[in-house]
Amino acid sequence: MAAALGPVLALQAVCLLGSFVAGNDAPPVPGSPAPSELHVERLAVPDSCPRAVQIGDFVRYHYQGTLANGNKFDSSYDHGTTYNAFVGKGQLIAGMDKALIGMCVNERRLVTIPPSLAYGSEGVSGVIPPDAVLYFDVLLMDIWNPEDTLMVETYHTPSNCSRTVQVSDFVRYHYNGTLLDGTLFDSSHTRMRTYDTYVGIGWLIPGMDKGLLGMCVGEKRIITVPPFLAYGEDGDGRGIPSQASLVFDVALVDLHNPKDGIMIERQFVPESCERVSQSGDFMRYHYNGTFLDGSLFDSSYSRNHTYDTYLGKGYVIAGMDEGLLGTCIGERRRIIVPPHLGYGEEGTGKIPGSAVLVFDIHVIDFHNPEDSISITTRYKPTVCSELSKKGDYLKYHYNASLMDGTELDSTMRYGKTYNIVLGSGQVVIGMDLGLREMCVGEKRTIIIPPHLGYGEAGVDGEVPGSAVLVFDIELLELVAGLPEGYMFIWNEEVLPDLFKQIDKDENGEIFLEEFSDYIHTQVDAGKGKLAPGFDAAKIIENMFKNQDRNNDGKITAEEFKLKDQEPNKTHDEL
Repeated sequence: MAAALGPVLALQAVCLLGSFVAGNDAPPVPGSPAPSELHVERLAVPDSCPRAVQIGDFVRYHYQGTLANGNKFDSSYDHGTTYNAFVGKGQLIAGMDKALIGMCVNERRLVTIPPSLAYGSEGVSGVIPPDAVLYFDVLLMDIWNPEDTLMVETYHTPSNCSRTVQVSDFVRYHYNGTLLDGTLFDSSHTRMRTYDTYVGIGWLIPGMDKGLLGMCVGEKRIITVPPFLAYGEDGDGRGIPSQASLVFDVALVDLHNPKDGIMIERQFVPESCERVSQSGDFMRYHYNGTFLDGSLFDSSYSRNHTYDTYLGKGYVIAGMDEGLLGTCIGERRRIIVPPHLGYGEEGTGKIPGSAVLVFDIHVIDFHNPEDSISITTRYKPTVCSELSKKGDYLKYHYNASLMDGTELDSTMRYGKTYNIVLGSGQVVIGMDLGLREMCVGEKRTIIIPPHLGYGEAGVDGEVPGSAVLVFDIELLELVAGLPEGYMFIWNEEVLPDLFKQIDKDENGEIFLEEFSDYIHTQVDAGKGKLAPGFDAAKIIENMFKNQDRNNDGKITAEEFKLKDQEPNKTHDEL
């Protein structure tokens, strides 16, 4: 040891001495006579020893020094700091300079140094007698050399690495920070949050600024930093002592650059894409939201419901507003959103600040509020004498599905047609429009936007809200309807004595039963026609009530009028 025996730097003592504890217990003392040569006994050797002390290395070690009688003359533990010095440069007594050679970090040695390699015949006044043999129990804590460079060992590399850390990138990573002897001084894991910083602009110690370069997201590496690239002679004033080598076990979680825009990877694009999404469209899509390390933070699939929103109106984060443009219905794409186009430095909920977000999306459908129905004729008969129009009674088969092919309903499963009167409000507006001007036997595909279908509400348990609907239609039968406003018409001239024709018992009063029998007779004979597709009894009952002007349950000759006899022509059934 050098003449100055006291420690030069402070570090809390670590309990790595096995059975030895600093105090008054003296190490074993060889018997007399006093040894004339240096003696080294290896009390504990670590399983791993990647590096051993050589001349010119700087070491940090703990020691306890005793005399032959067992009296302690000095101890680094009492000073609360390791002893720090260069080896082989005369900073230590000759015996210690030799005894440390070949030592590993965490190795413990019992060193016996004769006076000729210690303080000789002079000793140290009041501390070490002349010609004293010195016994040191030494534990090596750290070793480095001024010629050292940063050491980086990657022990896990992800299968995909599209980008690595560069200068000026912003990274989020987890780490455990230890001294070279394994003492933990800091960990992001204990704080349960990543360490977030820019790389290469001086926000980190030089060793970390350099050690993080070239990392992939998901990569894990050990970065060993010599003190001159870390906290040097000053330490950090807390858990890192002076001249300490640092070991960081790092897992890179996230990576982006403030200049980044969104990244889009088109994973599947359908062969047919008649139109791509644009600003102002309303879109329904499924997504999985993950961080760059693959951790899931949200999913529409888990809610069993699409995410529905307008594009280009700020209803979603800026990166998604941009990333959803130009998609096809049925397309799958990955959208990578940097934090300045996501949730920024603050984050939200499960999303931490400065997080890069990855959205794997599947576009189910989209439409524009100004869209009308789309009609594609798949088959049209060569002969088509009559086209469907408002008021006609239609019988047709259909298959109904969503834009992604999800089947909603089909008349085929019931084995019967769907029957409506066109223009009577019996189907959604889009279907009513799509069934017009069809020939019997014609087949069409009708695409109906939600504002002409079931709207934002949809049909509970059947049709999702804001869903675009696809109907494959085949018109099987058409019964021509009556002119608009009529529920019954005559096919022949009306007899002038119609009241008498109906009043069979000639009592001057017509009751509902008489009226109904007469109308049915005329329809059966082909002389009159009721509006097809409606309940005949209700039509006739309404006709009767229109003639029964005083609502007494019977029609008199004075009440009875034909359409052309009505002053305002509102009662048009006759």
